[in-house]
Amino acid sequence: MITLKRTNSDNTDFKNLVVLLDKDLAITDGEDHAFYNQFNKTDKIKHVIVFYENDTAVGCGAFREKEIDTVEIKRMFVHPDHRKKGFASAILKELEIWAKEIGYAYTILETGKNQPEAINLYQKQEYTIIPNYPPYEAMENSVCMKKTL
Repeated sequence: MITLKRTNSDNTDFKNLVVLLDKDLAITDGEDHAFYNQFNKTDKIKHVIVFYENDTAVGCGAFREKEIDTVEIKRMFVHPDHRKKGFASAILKELEIWAKEIGYAYTILETGKNQPEAINLYQKQEYTIIPNYPPYEAMENSVCMKKTL
């Protein structure tokens, strides 16, 4: 059974998945991890999706307001044992639906050049590469993207 739950950053399953995400990113980001990590704090995020497969939390994503009409997608993660099943796409789509429901027109996000699977996912979901926005404008490993909802 598949379930998508709308929640917030106080959710224990979300917190546990973020621990795994941060371990994964520490490897992927390498020496740049400390820079990126400072922008990935999860406290007080009001819009979080946790993805459950058979009552087990296997993925998550979140967004927070970046501008009056734009949200930034954050903390996208699917446990490695559950990848290649379309879960990341489902999480992203639910985040976009939720953002549109509450009046946002755009989503933006930052991912890394060392994450080709993420870049591919976002491009399949109609995200386009944009110039890196603050605070990533000087980061050569960053790829910023945008979508109109």
